[in-house]
Amino acid sequence: MPWSGVIALVLASLLWGTTGTTASFLPDDVSPLAIGASTMGIGGLLLFAATARVSIGVLRDRRARRWVLIGAIGVFTYPLAFYAGMDLAGVAVGNVVALGSGPVFAALLEWVIERRRLDRRWAISTALAVAGIVLLAFGAEPSRGAVDAAAGRGGIVAGVLLGLLAGLAYALYTYASGRAVKLGAHPSRGVMGSMFGAGAVLLLPVLLITGAPLLQSWTTIGIAGYLAIGPMFIAYLLFGIGLRGIPSSTVTTITLLEPVVATVLAVAVVGERLSPIGWIGLGLVLAGLAVLISARRGPKIAERL
Repeated sequence: MPWSGVIALVLASLLWGTTGTTASFLPDDVSPLAIGASTMGIGGLLLFAATARVSIGVLRDRRARRWVLIGAIGVFTYPLAFYAGMDLAGVAVGNVVALGSGPVFAALLEWVIERRRLDRRWAISTALAVAGIVLLAFGAEPSRGAVDAAAGRGGIVAGVLLGLLAGLAYALYTYASGRAVKLGAHPSRGVMGSMFGAGAVLLLPVLLITGAPLLQSWTTIGIAGYLAIGPMFIAYLLFGIGLRGIPSSTVTTITLLEPVVATVLAVAVVGERLSPIGWIGLGLVLAGLAVLISARRGPKIAERL
């Protein structure tokens, strides 16, 4: 496993982990749809602009364009479902459900489309991490405001379902971008730029309809700017690096570091609470990551399930 890719994915996950806590500082009249549309809409346009020459080349390639457009559907769906789910279920639970379900959906996509069998190390690491995600979901208690806004348990359930939709969308654009990169004709930054640029075009109408409250003060503009530049623009450049030579199922497992970071920030900054069960879950996620990235480098015959 290329260590440059692992490091890039870890850095991207650290940036992504700040999104929920950062968004929690926006006023209540800023809807989660506006937050999601601005983050990946503006960020996607920046990513396309920074990689315009190679991104246009990707869009002109019929084989790559098919995967780019499939991935763009995930890019459009993910932020809307992610921020809406987090608004209903809380920062910690919303993150762990969305990102924790990603490896499962990624594995299903690889099995359905490629009939790919996954090695035992991936199975063990993902089992540990997903078990940790489940414990985190039970052990994390949303802040009082999140519970009120959710109108009780029904809102929490809706938030979890939206988190699962976000996890599917995340797995979809991760898988599609990985397939486009592996065609070998275009650099990863071009694939990411074209895919997120296409997704941004879909998100812009949502931003135009819902985004006016983001302009109410320099504070809201600054928060929206950080979300678009840090966790979106910079993080997805790093994400593109991580896709080189790493299967999408492994990518989604490494990025389970994001809900760990999000949970710690939710507890330390937002005021959400984590029970002992939740902290055990967090430890299991870290253990799963350790199993995955501790693979010895060099030729090796992988054990098959």
